[in-house]
Amino acid sequence: MPRSSGFGLEPYERRAWAEDGFFVRLEAFGPAELAALRAAAERAAARAAASCGPASAGYEIDGNRYCEAAGATLQFEHRPGSRTLRVLEPFHHLDGCFEALIDDPRLVEPACDLVGSERVALFTDKLNLKRPREGSGFRWHQDSPYWSHATPHVERLPNAMLALDDAHLGNGCLRLVRGSHRRGCLPGLAGQGVLGPLFTDPRCFDAGAQVPAEMPAGSLLFFHPHAVHGSEPNLSDEPRRALLLTYQPAGHRMFKVDAERLAGGYLARERMKAITSRI
Repeated sequence: MPRSSGFGLEPYERRAWAEDGFFVRLEAFGPAELAALRAAAERAAARAAASCGPASAGYEIDGNRYCEAAGATLQFEHRPGSRTLRVLEPFHHLDGCFEALIDDPRLVEPACDLVGSERVALFTDKLNLKRPREGSGFRWHQDSPYWSHATPHVERLPNAMLALDDAHLGNGCLRLVRGSHRRGCLPGLAGQGVLGPLFTDPRCFDAGAQVPAEMPAGSLLFFHPHAVHGSEPNLSDEPRRALLLTYQPAGHRMFKVDAERLAGGYLARERMKAITSRI
């Protein structure tokens, strides 16, 4: 598709990506768009949770509850017996609003530059809910070890995180370890449960180089699949919801869906305008 929208990478963003492994674009989405996306996120979460059935449904890994429903993997909060949804992956098929987001040039054009390809496709997408007072933290980890068994191009999977709410230290904003991506896949925590190997051994990076991704709602955070990141619990009365879309070179299937979802198109911005005009 012709790339004339002007959302490609700036030189300082290329430097930040190479040196730090991440960069932020502040308030890339406006209030009307955010209102539509928040409403869509709540619809998707409610639909998925309703499809999961009773509290006994699903399975546990390392004491945490999961459920496969509505074409997605649902993760619930860590408190025993909690019915609060924590993460939903994938989510884009649960509301038409998200289809427009996948194609939005504000995400697609930077992704093309980061991937080094004229055309990109969706790899995976996650809805993080981080509810007030209950949203749990997430230990230090990289995305690349989790994905490495599914694709040979793990280094070409840039993440784009859209903050649906203001993100700050009080509500458990994401934290990234500056420069950690330059070391590739780091060792995990052997002997600490089934998922232990997916959490990064803290002896292999400098936690003192962490940077809190504090940003206003509507901002976009782009970060490398090798970047070590994590978060603290949400102890505030505010939500810290976020949409994460991971792109890849065109020509490959999605992570959890056996189909290719090409991203981008001439009508992407018009579709988003049509959605926001209805609220």
